[in-house]
Amino acid sequence: MKAKRPRSKLPRALRGLMGEANIRFARGEREEAIMMCMEIIRQAPLAYEPFSTLAMIYEDQGDMEKSLQFELIAAHLNPSDTEEWVRLAEMSLEQDNIKQAIFCYSKALKYNPTNVRYLWERSSLYEQVGEHKLAMDGYRRILNLLSPSDGERFMQLARDMAKSYYETNDVASAIVIIEEAFSKHQNLVAIEDVNIAAELYISNNQYDKALEVITQFSGITLNKKETASPEDSSEIVICRVPEGVPIDITVKMMLCLIHLNILEPVGPMLTSLMEQNPEEVGDLYLDVAEGYIDIGEYNSALPLLSALVCSEKYNMAVVWLRHADCLKALGHMEKAAESYAKVVEMAPLHLDARISLSTLEQQLGHPEKALEALEPMYDPDTLAQDANAAQQELKLLLHRSTLLFSQGKMYDYVDTLLTMLAMLLKMAMNRAQVCLISSSKSGERHLYLIKVSRDKISASDEQEIANSDAKAIFTVLTSVLNKDDWWNLLLKAIYALCDLHRYKEGELLVDSSLEYYSFYDDRLKRKELEYFGLSTAILDKNFRKAYNYIRLMLMENVNRPQLWNIFNQVTMHSQDVRHHRFCLRLMLKNPDNLALCVLSGHNAFVSGSFKHALGKKKQLDALKKNKTLKLAQFFSIM
Repeated sequence: MKAKRPRSKLPRALRGLMGEANIRFARGEREEAIMMCMEIIRQAPLAYEPFSTLAMIYEDQGDMEKSLQFELIAAHLNPSDTEEWVRLAEMSLEQDNIKQAIFCYSKALKYNPTNVRYLWERSSLYEQVGEHKLAMDGYRRILNLLSPSDGERFMQLARDMAKSYYETNDVASAIVIIEEAFSKHQNLVAIEDVNIAAELYISNNQYDKALEVITQFSGITLNKKETASPEDSSEIVICRVPEGVPIDITVKMMLCLIHLNILEPVGPMLTSLMEQNPEEVGDLYLDVAEGYIDIGEYNSALPLLSALVCSEKYNMAVVWLRHADCLKALGHMEKAAESYAKVVEMAPLHLDARISLSTLEQQLGHPEKALEALEPMYDPDTLAQDANAAQQELKLLLHRSTLLFSQGKMYDYVDTLLTMLAMLLKMAMNRAQVCLISSSKSGERHLYLIKVSRDKISASDEQEIANSDAKAIFTVLTSVLNKDDWWNLLLKAIYALCDLHRYKEGELLVDSSLEYYSFYDDRLKRKELEYFGLSTAILDKNFRKAYNYIRLMLMENVNRPQLWNIFNQVTMHSQDVRHHRFCLRLMLKNPDNLALCVLSGHNAFVSGSFKHALGKKKQLDALKKNKTLKLAQFFSIM
């Protein structure tokens, strides 16, 4: 059957003009041809013929971009022409417009959905632009369209798809593809396919299926044999590996047996593996060693790891870490510490290795080495820009603070606490005009909190605090420690500063914390912070600041005698008369308060207002008499 010709939307009256335009173009009269095409478009904008002619004209002039645009318009007006869409896709690729090429192939597939070549080209383009899922969906459609006689192509495509899925950590989809290939073309399974399938099953912890694939397609056999002794009725498992089987397949067989706790046949294969040069197959050594570690067979893993750390190619931090873990599990603490030290030397930013080394050195009675292992990993500039670095440093500082406290090194312990809190309270310290500095005023270099003026806080610091990196770091810090953990850390810092008689710094730390609103989203924590501020101010003999705290507390709890006792002590030491008017104003609101009456009378007496003081004395006697009467009535009722 002849292909159905697309129906033209060009009116009969304009067909002659269209033919004339084509003739003018053929004669080289381009400008006239363009004018005629434009007139046709004006009268019949949905006809594709003038756009096609314009595309040919501009292509003849060498203006490929303009030609492509007119071709696209013509294709949209005549969308069922698949060959035209494919040609447009190729033109788009020539202009490095991959997304437009994908669009053109999609249009072609809309009218010819079973064309394998179009699907293949579009999927390849999806891979180039990073659309992995769409590319894999296209390849899946190709697999479904391939005929049973096209098995080699099916297997190669399935192999490539499985590798691609594995690289993107989509192991489940990779297994589905490879299982489909094995079921449809079992006679075409190559040793490479066996290796891929076993790798996928092992990475998905499906060791029984990996074992089944290896024994079915690689020639390796696994048999059970009963023991000759009548007293022992157990079975011996024997594994036979034919010559020519790649070492990769043999090692995967070993891994399956190890994880399935079938260890008898692994011994001969392990001996054969260790005869190989670790410089050449060191990755296989490491795979088997990690398999033994997974099931707790550290004695079997140690020789493999020892061979690797002595090699040149695999003398790496990750291998030394496995070696150290193995030695630690076997109780060889000193050798394990040496291996962990090697890891820290090769990878200074490896947090787990540092913590493990510090713990071992502490257990071995080397406190200085334990602290040395927990030295800061990053400089402050890196911490201000890298959220991951801030997270790692915070975890290290937590372990370091615990170790310092256990060793009684309080100044260093406070340094660690202040460093952690400064990471969280950077914005709040900026608002409170508090800065953390390093100084050697005590003979050794330590960190101290100081008060700074607003003009000393640079605009760059404020910008740094406001940027997105700082917000990301703040999010990371609050994910490592929750709100209660940070609160407990703050209390430890305040207590430690007071124990060291650094009361002024305790005040500044409370000031900064009061600017960090998340600390007191409930009212109780706000009050607790204010009590800490009052206590540190009194201990620092900063009675003017203490007065500001106690004044606010009394306005909320005017009937608490403890607060009035503190208020009296603060006003006695401050030598300030501001409290006179405060007591008078509060007395107007609370005329029956005994403490206020006494203080107002004292204030009047000190200031020379004896008549007013006498009046307060009479008022106080009346209040006492009234309260005594009420008590007597209460006890009579009882």
